Amino acid sequence: MDILSDVLRSIRLSGAIFFNLRAAAPWVAETPAGGSIVRTMFPGSDHLMLYHLVVRGAAWIAVPGEDSLQLAAGDIIVLPHGDAHTLASAPGLHSQPDISLYRPPADRQLPVRVTMGDPRHEATEIVCGFLGCDRRPYNPLLAALPRLIRVNAEQGGPLATYVHIALAESQQPRPGGQTVLGHLSELMFVDVVRRYLEGLPPDQSGWLAGLRDPYVGRALAALHRDPAQGWTIESLAQRVGLSRSALAERFTQFVGQPAMQYLANWRMQLAAQQLRGGTDQVAVIANRVGYESEAAFSRAFKKAAGAAPSTWRQRAAASAAGD
Repeated sequence: MDILSDVLRSIRLSGAIFFNLRAAAPWVAETPAGGSIVRTMFPGSDHLMLYHLVVRGAAWIAVPGEDSLQLAAGDIIVLPHGDAHTLASAPGLHSQPDISLYRPPADRQLPVRVTMGDPRHEATEIVCGFLGCDRRPYNPLLAALPRLIRVNAEQGGPLATYVHIALAESQQPRPGGQTVLGHLSELMFVDVVRRYLEGLPPDQSGWLAGLRDPYVGRALAALHRDPAQGWTIESLAQRVGLSRSALAERFTQFVGQPAMQYLANWRMQLAAQQLRGGTDQVAVIANRVGYESEAAFSRAFKKAAGAAPSTWRQRAAASAAGD
């Protein structure tokens, strides 16, 4: 069971590259928090992730509460939690973000080209991308990612290929380019997450680290493969070949919550996906995710999502339509 792919499908990851920035020193660009712009950029999503790829030159990135980082050509910096941040030619520079930029252009031509500073000077070039996804009811991937992830595309592998194609598409727009860039953004993000996972130290905890643990990984795979089954910690422990107490302790240590609580949360995410994407009755969806009682399911869903299933479905439809 490919658990990461299962989660990515459920949270509806969607990407687009919106800006190709060319900037000559001194320059500074402020990006607002993702929560303030996600509705205009990705109607229907409730969370925004951002990344920047330095094509040429160098830049500094500053996120409140974090040390400033200097970026060089080939660096990709990902902000999974959509933090407000500053890109600049030198540390300490600030400006006011232009909120009007953060919306798809009327002519749908992407990427949007932004020029800053004196064009006679040597310029830094940065491709800026955005990805929308669902944060609620439950997104275990987001909770497992840090505020910043930095990788370098020049290390080779699939990421280098994705970057090469993305640069070609962003520099010479062609028919279908918006779709190509969107899918490339998603592929680049997934490969960055895989690199982050591969680089985690052996003693690291968290949902991603749990995927590679031989016992917790098998437990997560079983829950994702058959979420509607009437799992207990005893039956799950038997499935993975560990004692009940050992699995309970190990699962909580890695994932940060008991296995049965994780299952309950994941069922709510699956239910939300089905409520949004279909017309099945609430009772049918409840049964499909492991609830015999529609009333019990509705109470659990309201607690997790903040609204009853039917109300949540109506709101999701209105949000997707841009209302």
